[in-house]
Amino acid sequence: MAANVPPSAETLLSGAAAHPPKTAEEIANQYNLLPKLIPYLDRHLVFPLLEFSSGQDDEKEVVRAKYELLKHTNMTDYVANLWKEINDSDNIPDEFVKKREEVLAKLQQYEDESAKITQLLQDESVVANLRSDKVANLKFLEEQHGVTVEMVNSLYDYGRFQYSCGSYGNAAELLYQFRVLSTDNDKVASATWGKFASEILTTSWEAAMEEVQKVKDSIETRLFNNPLGQLQNRSWLIHWSLFPFFNHDPARDVLIDLFFSPAYINTIQTNCPWILRYLAAAVITNRNRAHKSSSVYQKQLKDLIRVVRQEGYEYNDPITDFVKALYVDFDFEEAQKKLGEAEDVLRSDFFLVSTADAFVEAARHLISESYCKIHQRIDIKDLSTRLGLNQDEGEKWIVNLIRDTRVDAKIDYKEGTVIMNHPPQSVYQQVIEKTKGAFFRTQVLSAAVAK
Repeated sequence: MAANVPPSAETLLSGAAAHPPKTAEEIANQYNLLPKLIPYLDRHLVFPLLEFSSGQDDEKEVVRAKYELLKHTNMTDYVANLWKEINDSDNIPDEFVKKREEVLAKLQQYEDESAKITQLLQDESVVANLRSDKVANLKFLEEQHGVTVEMVNSLYDYGRFQYSCGSYGNAAELLYQFRVLSTDNDKVASATWGKFASEILTTSWEAAMEEVQKVKDSIETRLFNNPLGQLQNRSWLIHWSLFPFFNHDPARDVLIDLFFSPAYINTIQTNCPWILRYLAAAVITNRNRAHKSSSVYQKQLKDLIRVVRQEGYEYNDPITDFVKALYVDFDFEEAQKKLGEAEDVLRSDFFLVSTADAFVEAARHLISESYCKIHQRIDIKDLSTRLGLNQDEGEKWIVNLIRDTRVDAKIDYKEGTVIMNHPPQSVYQQVIEKTKGAFFRTQVLSAAVAK
């Protein structure tokens, strides 16, 4: 019988006290996406993420993870140094010495095998005779310079080997040269992925964005009749694109459009819903640079809200929860809470750490705009609290907001309030808004009944 007695207020309060607010570190660990990202990244692309983790996780564990990640590559000197660090030894096993000699011998072999064709491709008079027709190019090189298909393929093998050695700049050049000449579609597709990774790892963001388009085109054409293959390859492209997404400003709009396109948003929803974190962060921070086209930004925001609402049961974190609290539930207190947690997550995420300040700034603007839309008289102290600011900071913030957005509002410093002058809606507009609201409530009720 006692088991059915509801808990007392004292019990509830003591239970709440036993669960204090989570620290920034606990929040970061709870929402760490590294285990989900790794399966979709090449091992060389995982390495920068592990480097970033070294300041947050146990140093010895990170070193061991780096060793396990790279031990099968040809980065022999670096791997040997990791082994020494793990084993606290100045001497390395003979196997490392032997592998180093084998790698150097193989590099020399590839260099010799590809010497003739690489020299030809550096000759301006030869390059001037090359056209867009690969078959004609091969015929010209074969007849005039004795180039064989095997020589062309040696560029591919040499490029892959250089990549495995960590020589990403050399790899990008060799794979580019191979792609110009080869008619082997499978190898050309592989070379394109390799060049994409190489451009990322040399932080050549413009070149990386060119490869994004080439990989996308390859997925659409080469895998036209293979839906499962397209799904897998699109998932890889989405994850690899995160590198230029948050490191190259011009890539932002291009990749937001790509991720929201039907094929790619379907891939995200089906295969990797955690990418919504990055899409949400990109859209929200885009507010700071979207004044040139507010209609574009409003569409991006609308699309984001729709997807976050749809995928709430599949994936959520403080970033997506912030969007839900503000635009789906209209819960300003929850939005403020989630914004604080979102900042902790952003600062612990390799891809998003540099956007943390911009995200918080943009999010405060969005909270202010939403709050001002539904209130006639606003208490400055109350709004400041919702923005996570003290009253003086909040007052300055609101003054700047009114100036920057040119809303029709007046500040009553004596009363500590802002009076919003909302223009009256036409009867026509009111009918539209009420119809929208009724339609939305009907959808919510239908969804609830369907469950």
